[in-house]
Amino acid sequence: MTDPQNSAAKDPDEWVTGDEPMTGPQRSYLTTLTHEAGEPAPPDGLTKADASKRIDELQERTGRGS
Repeated sequence: MTDPQNSAAKDPDEWVTGDEPMTGPQRSYLTTLTHEAGEPAPPDGLTKADASKRIDELQERTGRGS
């Protein structure tokens, strides 16, 4: 059984809703991170799981993940 308090630590590839379109807050934060990293804005059509992975990657690069 999945512990709801640990769901954030679950691999995005295993999320039940991971194939749904990214959320508004994900898009907003991803846009901020890509801007800070000097990269183009996130493409349309990212899934929740893909957006989460990209956010994790950019947080590490920009130092926001600390």
